[in-house]
Amino acid sequence: MKLTIVGKNIELTEGIKLSVEEKLSKIERYFNDDIDVRATVSAKKSRQTIEVTIIPVSGNIIRAEDSEENLYAAIDVVVDKLSKQLRKYKTKLINKHQDNASIRFENIDSSIERDSNSEIKIARRKRFGIKPMHEEEAILQMELLGHSFFVFTNAETNEMNVAYKRKSGDYGIIEQA
Repeated sequence: MKLTIVGKNIELTEGIKLSVEEKLSKIERYFNDDIDVRATVSAKKSRQTIEVTIIPVSGNIIRAEDSEENLYAAIDVVVDKLSKQLRKYKTKLINKHQDNASIRFENIDSSIERDSNSEIKIARRKRFGIKPMHEEEAILQMELLGHSFFVFTNAETNEMNVAYKRKSGDYGIIEQA
């Protein structure tokens, strides 16, 4: 596991780094050595936030975030969230008979393998025509519709993009790789 710890609006002390490394080492046993883990620690007023993104070589990206007044409590909550997500992910892969080379399933608690609530249910399907537009136009359209995201063809690159509203109130664009 290759761990990168980044600080935003906060000085990363050795104590914070050691705590993040120690707590994340508890989930290290779930993965093979060739995964990247990025932990971003930030502070805003009296709230401390930690965001952890696990990027396996193959398979889905796993991400968890928590904000607390105490950073060390937030770290504990994020590790718990990641463990829960991994157990849920294991169940879905087993139910679909898929394989994932990045995750070592023998270390994940198998007591919830057959959780009946783990099925994904699609409640609605929409079809619509996508016209080329600029990013600003797509964001305006998203706001007019009252949605939190909007799929569009970028007029400049002619590729499929997704505009979305972030928790902070600004916007993001997801582009194809």
